[in-house]
Amino acid sequence: MKIFYGNINSKKCIKMDLNEFVAYFANQFDDTDASEISASTEFHDLDEWSSLTGMGVIAMVKTQYGKTITGKEIRECETVEDLFNLIASK
Repeated sequence: MKIFYGNINSKKCIKMDLNEFVAYFANQFDDTDASEISASTEFHDLDEWSSLTGMGVIAMVKTQYGKTITGKEIRECETVEDLFNLIASK
């Protein structure tokens, strides 16, 4: 799934790709193998998930997509795809 946001005719238009997002998300974990993380992963259930990982996700979203999300918004998401959709909607 690819989602575009911003003005499609400007240089500020950014493409979000779900598979790419899953890879960026998986990179936030040190001990969890990336193959264990998919769009349907309920990330709060991962052994390595912590508030520190959540902060890493917040920083990754700001760096990769130029968007700001909060810890509360992350807590309201269940799956990696829910998080992707949240970011795409901003």
